[in-house]
Amino acid sequence: MSTTNTTTSRGAHQHWSSRWAFILAATGSAVGLGNIWKFPYITGENGGGAFVLVYLLCIAAVGLPILMAEVLLGRKGGRSPIASMRELVKQHNASSGWISIGAIGTIAAFLILSFYSVIGGWAISYVGSSISGEFVGKDSDAIGGLFGAMLGNPTSLLFWHSVFMITVIFIVARGVKAGLEKAVTYLMPALFVLLVIMMIYAMTTSGFAQGASFLFTPDFSKLSTEGVLTALGHAFFTLSLGMGVMMAYGSYLDDNISIAKTSITVGLMDTVVALVAGLAIFPIVFANGMEPSSGPGLIFVSLPLAFGSMSLGSLIGTLFFTLLVFAALTSAISLLEPSVEWLEERSGFTRITATIFAGAAVWALGILSILSLNLWSDVHPLGMFAAFEGKTIFDLLDYLTANIMLPLAGLLAALYVGWIMKKEDVAAELAMDSTRFNLFWNTVRYITPVAVIIVFIYNLL
Repeated sequence: MSTTNTTTSRGAHQHWSSRWAFILAATGSAVGLGNIWKFPYITGENGGGAFVLVYLLCIAAVGLPILMAEVLLGRKGGRSPIASMRELVKQHNASSGWISIGAIGTIAAFLILSFYSVIGGWAISYVGSSISGEFVGKDSDAIGGLFGAMLGNPTSLLFWHSVFMITVIFIVARGVKAGLEKAVTYLMPALFVLLVIMMIYAMTTSGFAQGASFLFTPDFSKLSTEGVLTALGHAFFTLSLGMGVMMAYGSYLDDNISIAKTSITVGLMDTVVALVAGLAIFPIVFANGMEPSSGPGLIFVSLPLAFGSMSLGSLIGTLFFTLLVFAALTSAISLLEPSVEWLEERSGFTRITATIFAGAAVWALGILSILSLNLWSDVHPLGMFAAFEGKTIFDLLDYLTANIMLPLAGLLAALYVGWIMKKEDVAAELAMDSTRFNLFWNTVRYITPVAVIIVFIYNLL
């Protein structure tokens, strides 16, 4: 496969050098803060094993069909998410409204990266804190005070946000092969190694058996309807669906590579990382007498408290927060890609110029999120509406993307593949045997849209 710009029926475009390169990149996008930060604490909040089981079912029924649909649309269109949908709409003589699949996803990725970068900056800051031994001997009030002091310092947050975004811009500006592909070739194996080291350490703690039992023993009495919907929503979010990312990455995928096999591999690897992260984190939580349902503070407050009181705590803490930075980076570079690809096509900018423009815009928007954590913490732009009451700019960006834009874009992608495209065209793209294809076809047409609509309505209400 070509690794340079080649002119094909899909236009001038770069390609991944191999199927494995795409898998690493797509898995890198999927494996992010959602796996290392969010999955453990929402599992803790929703009863452990029962939540994990429902989550795995949701990955199969909702996550994988939409992942395959988005990669298919991206490869079929061969351009940025917006341009791909414009091309496909012409091919299928469909309403121009379907172009919104690409537009919503691209805008959502842009907005998400603006506050995701701020959180990535927290992780970088905590690497330094762990190396310097700031957590050693601190009680919960002191650790909470460190976190609060960091959030309350806009200058420090701006510095780490800038460091994170400059790193992302540098990687993406180098292009598909030299940038995205080379980065994930190093970052993903490093991430897996760090995660396994963390898990091996967790196996030596007194809380490993309890942590493993919590993660894998279902207790459906602790699983509420809200927990089921949370599992469905997280299955959607963790695979980077509805963000234009998989469409952008799919546009670089060669025609002879199986969309189905690669998508299933990505889904499996993403799920394994989430489960191993649970095995690495929960034993430490239980061994130190903490609650697994500590919420978002589990990673930035509870775990530093544990690291500060254990032997080799500074080393383990440094490894963990380095892992968190790597996970954030592999996702962040994918979130910038749809905007960069669109700018390249739309403006004629070089790759470097398009990346600098898009990255600078994301960085600037991120400043609003930083200020909403401190100086503007009492600013609630849409507070006149009950659904947005008390939400800061940071909260609004998170809410609007996760609860409205991502489900909407994913739903539209499933509907377009299942109801607008011809069955034989979809079958030709996926190249699956008839039994598996019919399972996919019926799932993407009926089960997936209904599930997403339920989550969408629940989130709005």
